[in-house]
Amino acid sequence: MVNYAMRSQKNGIKSATSRARRYSLIAVFAALTVGLNLSPIKFPAPYAPFLWYQVWEIPIVATFIFLGFPASVLVALINMIVLLTVFPGALPTGPLYNFAAIVSMLLGTWFGLRLMRRLKCDAKTTAVPVITLLGAAFRVIIMSFVNWTFLRFPPPIGYSLTEEAILLTLPLIALFNATLSLYTVPLGYVIAELIMRRAKILLNS
Repeated sequence: MVNYAMRSQKNGIKSATSRARRYSLIAVFAALTVGLNLSPIKFPAPYAPFLWYQVWEIPIVATFIFLGFPASVLVALINMIVLLTVFPGALPTGPLYNFAAIVSMLLGTWFGLRLMRRLKCDAKTTAVPVITLLGAAFRVIIMSFVNWTFLRFPPPIGYSLTEEAILLTLPLIALFNATLSLYTVPLGYVIAELIMRRAKILLNS
């Protein structure tokens, strides 16, 4: 009975330590995401200067690969709240669009990983292209619907675009979402893999 109580206490301590490490990692990824989002590391899309290529979504994808879908959504949520409070951008609800875009991409990568597991394919050379393409596809499809629905509204929700303007803008936004996913997902995957190689022993201790 005493031994059982001691083992339970040790397991409880180990579990609490593991949770603390997990929350610490989430905080680190969130801080990195916000820092990169507010940094000057960005450039406008040459075909649509109102859209900017940035690297702040890479830590969120790394969080997803490393800690799972809920943790990555939490990091994206923290980033959205900070931006809404500090720097929402030209459109006050812009961070909400960003949040919808990154979550839709995460859904695609999650579905890709589930598909790879169901097919029992563990090859990284296959997994990376699959989750990248599905992440891009989910993002393009979901955000096309979101933008078509809300861009017609006046600020702060949208830009008061006419139906014709929306239909002309959607292909440009779709191209942006697709190309941004093509480098964000692979880089996030690689970074997560590097972190896991170094931290696996520590997290399981």
